[in-house]
Amino acid sequence: MSSIIQLLPDHVANQIAAGEVVQRPASVVKELLENAVDAKATDIKLIIKDAGKSLVQVIDNGLGMSITDSRLCFERHATSKIRHAEDLFSIHTKGFRGEALASIAAIAHVEMKTKQDQDELGTHIIIEGSKFVSQEPVVLPKGTSFLIKNLFFNIPARRNFLKSETVEQRHIVDEFQRVALAHPNIHFTMYHNGSEMFNLPASNFRQRIVNIFSGKTNEKLVPVKEETEILNLHGFIGKPEFAKKNRGEQFFFVNNRFIKSGYLHHAVIAAYDGLLSAGAQPSYFLYLEVPPHTIDINIHPTKTEIKFDDEHALYAILRSSIKHSLGQFNVAPVLDFERDSNLDTPYQYQNKKADYPTIHVDSNFNPFSEDRPNKSFSLSSNYKKPESQPSWESLYVGLKQAGQEIAEMSFENESVTSSLFDETDVEQEVKRTYQIHKKYIVSPIKSGMVVINQKRAHERVLYEEFLTSMTVHQASSQQLLFPLQLYFSSDEIELLAELKSSLENTGFVFESFNDDHVLISGLPVNVTESEISIVLEELLSDLQDGIPDSSFCQNDTIAKSMAKSLAVRTGTYLTEKEQENLVHNLFGCREPNMSPFQKPTFITMSVEDLDKKFSL
Repeated sequence: MSSIIQLLPDHVANQIAAGEVVQRPASVVKELLENAVDAKATDIKLIIKDAGKSLVQVIDNGLGMSITDSRLCFERHATSKIRHAEDLFSIHTKGFRGEALASIAAIAHVEMKTKQDQDELGTHIIIEGSKFVSQEPVVLPKGTSFLIKNLFFNIPARRNFLKSETVEQRHIVDEFQRVALAHPNIHFTMYHNGSEMFNLPASNFRQRIVNIFSGKTNEKLVPVKEETEILNLHGFIGKPEFAKKNRGEQFFFVNNRFIKSGYLHHAVIAAYDGLLSAGAQPSYFLYLEVPPHTIDINIHPTKTEIKFDDEHALYAILRSSIKHSLGQFNVAPVLDFERDSNLDTPYQYQNKKADYPTIHVDSNFNPFSEDRPNKSFSLSSNYKKPESQPSWESLYVGLKQAGQEIAEMSFENESVTSSLFDETDVEQEVKRTYQIHKKYIVSPIKSGMVVINQKRAHERVLYEEFLTSMTVHQASSQQLLFPLQLYFSSDEIELLAELKSSLENTGFVFESFNDDHVLISGLPVNVTESEISIVLEELLSDLQDGIPDSSFCQNDTIAKSMAKSLAVRTGTYLTEKEQENLVHNLFGCREPNMSPFQKPTFITMSVEDLDKKFSL
């Protein structure tokens, strides 16, 4: 039998590798930004168009490359980060695999301009689908510029699987924020379709977090710091009252590299035990420094997963450090009933030395001087003694006689009431609904009984109300005495601005949209002021995959999300009137059988079914 195994051509191998390294435009952004950081750049610019589908450009002022390196960097497994296999256990750079640029060049049009500081001329290289088109010397400043155009131009099926521009842009912003948070000493700038989205000057960790996530973030940050033999931990956690339902501000950095770890996330949640409501996710920005030989980064091409030598020790240190920070900054309650909180020393003054009091002496003071003012009290001639007030006994003069007159009066003892019907004709009111376990409502019907899930039934009622107000007529709104100010990230503000018209149809009234907050002056009638932040957070979480294109799908998504947020929860006690109102409203809906999420709202049990149960 003839041999059938053969080596793949380089361009085919590069396209296969690109399937792992480059999954979407955000993957290109991540790789290019990390290369710029490894080049020791102090100023990095990111320029994208059409959410990265048309253009991704990264410009840095780093070390640059020589003519030979600029051509060799596009070959597979060509890297300057490591030399031997042992170097994998002492990695201090972002990249080391040598696959990123070769994979990107295989599926896009690439232009690279680079120049080293000591060279007079730089190099300009153009590559299209792994094929070198041109290479020529050009005049450039120090640094490197990568320009990626027409991503997936030779893999149309892969391009069709990309999401909408809103979703892809959100992924790009996520990658940009992760790199920017890991390196606050670098100036980052990001432009999208010609407009500036981020301008982050070099600063410390706290200021970088505030610059990315708005100024309101500063007041909810609690510092964390711990130094041990196996781990140096520093960073910030969020106060429990600012926790959100959706995840979005949870960041772990190990040796300045962003990672995802469900195990370490569980350690953070365990530290907040008893301080968070059900389903709430706290914010945290934690930087872990561990010896490079105790971790393994070479697990996945994206390098966001890491294996630790001793995960249990890291779990314990992380959990106890966060608990300590929550306690020392008086975020967590202290159960010491004899402690006087007024005597507590503030945390920032614990190590501060006490200041000696200063003594001021008045050298001109003479206690025997006759010029001193006379402070003895004496009655002046203008002082008049108040006239004697009548005694309290005078208030009751003459009441005895009045009491005697009242006692002599007579009243009719029998109370005469009239009734249109005899008492036997009045039918006693029968209770029509019953609540079971604060979850189900049971209502008798002619053939048996109906068991209603109160949460799903309320979701159906609210869903049809919101959908009707958004599509048929303008909903009524309740005006607030003072406008409500809610803070969001820049991406969330942009998303709310796109949903403004649909939300106004439900009853919201927006005064203004700012860079980091919105002003709301009116709410829907069935939404309270305390619920508004929860409703909008749930809505933004449900629209993470993008806003539907058609207006009906958009209204349907908003109505479903608001109905889910405002529906009565399981475990809520309902009065008889509330039970009856919910039952009547449910069966007044167009589709009372199913909730908006296609789950049954009620079941019926006939008398025959009950008889069968008892016949067993």
